[in-house]
Amino acid sequence: MLFTRRYNRYRALEYAQRWAFDRNPLFASYNGIGGDCTNFISQCILAGTCKMNYTETFGWYYISDADRAPAWTGVEFFYNFITSNTGEGPFGIEVTEEDVSIGDVIQLGDAEGGFYHTLIVTAYTRRDGILVAAHSDDAFDRPLNSYNYAAIRYIKILGVRTDSLFPPACFDALYNGEALPAR
Repeated sequence: MLFTRRYNRYRALEYAQRWAFDRNPLFASYNGIGGDCTNFISQCILAGTCKMNYTETFGWYYISDADRAPAWTGVEFFYNFITSNTGEGPFGIEVTEEDVSIGDVIQLGDAEGGFYHTLIVTAYTRRDGILVAAHSDDAFDRPLNSYNYAAIRYIKILGVRTDSLFPPACFDALYNGEALPAR
């Protein structure tokens, strides 16, 4: 039986702030080989959920550079997993700009409809609107309106499904670059 727990948006934000301009040694960096953006956002979401989905091929997990799901690092694969996940791990839905909040995800696309960049919402200000964090072009509290894109989608993280009512204690070890969550 799976239980639904809330997504800890502030842990995701805290993680994003800590690692926006650095790399957690627990994860490979994909700068220069496709980009590190979705890898970083997956780490942030993990910090707010402490739960991966180890379903081979279609899950969302990172064990090592050689053993990870496509959804961990691929923009489209991430979107497909998060918006259709009915198993363990985080899940969400596509929403409008007005419905996003701290810890939600934004993806940027081109004029042909292909999406290429993943960001996490860090704040909202009257002057700059939505602020985000990202890797590849490392940023924290960067105004979304400073990016050039032809298409955009907003993903609200609704929660996390897990086999336990009580969240595992993974945040500190993940945040400090000491250990991935236990399976």
